[in-house]
Amino acid sequence: MITREGGRVVVRGRLTIETVPALFEAGLQQLAAEDLVVDFSQVEAVDSAAVSMLLGWLRAAQRSQRTLSVTALPEDLLSLARLYGVADLLPQQAS
Repeated sequence: MITREGGRVVVRGRLTIETVPALFEAGLQQLAAEDLVVDFSQVEAVDSAAVSMLLGWLRAAQRSQRTLSVTALPEDLLSLARLYGVADLLPQQAS
């Protein structure tokens, strides 16, 4: 689930192959309206689909000249990003 809380978007729950397609689309809709700070502090579990979702949001932001930054990435997601060699691409913001 994605919700707006003040100036940021909060992602909650599981980011897995089952949930990412809908979350990806919801994030794209938010990104179409404005620059985004996405808070991952409420994420319970991830798989490789979460990395793909985040990189897809980043590509969409770059195409539309928006700024995307993320905060509180789960260690599991960071570990997968390091494994795939894309951790340096993630637009992390200090928590």
